Amino acid sequence: MVWYAYLAYFAAGLFLANGIPHFVAGVSGGKFQSPFAKPPGVGESSAIVNVLWGFTNFVISGLLTFGVGDFRCGLTVDTALAAAGFLVMGLFCASHFSKVRGNA
Repeated sequence: MVWYAYLAYFAAGLFLANGIPHFVAGVSGGKFQSPFAKPPGVGESSAIVNVLWGFTNFVISGLLTFGVGDFRCGLTVDTALAAAGFLVMGLFCASHFSKVRGNA
């Protein structure tokens, strides 16, 4: 498989992990930080904006997973890279939002 497919699977994990908190906050009716808030990534956006932003992240993740290369689910390098991207973004979000929300 070509190298950029592996990069795409890692990025797919990043986008999937980033979409979850936005989507969950949005469908719960809550506000949450987003790149569209003022200041970006610190201010809070409305529930509607977060649902849309979370869904956009899910779509990008799906396109990167199934639109690049031949993704194979199971105990494969493909899945491991997607999981690694998911973990990296999860750790980044935990660090960033705990500082923004004063829980550091």
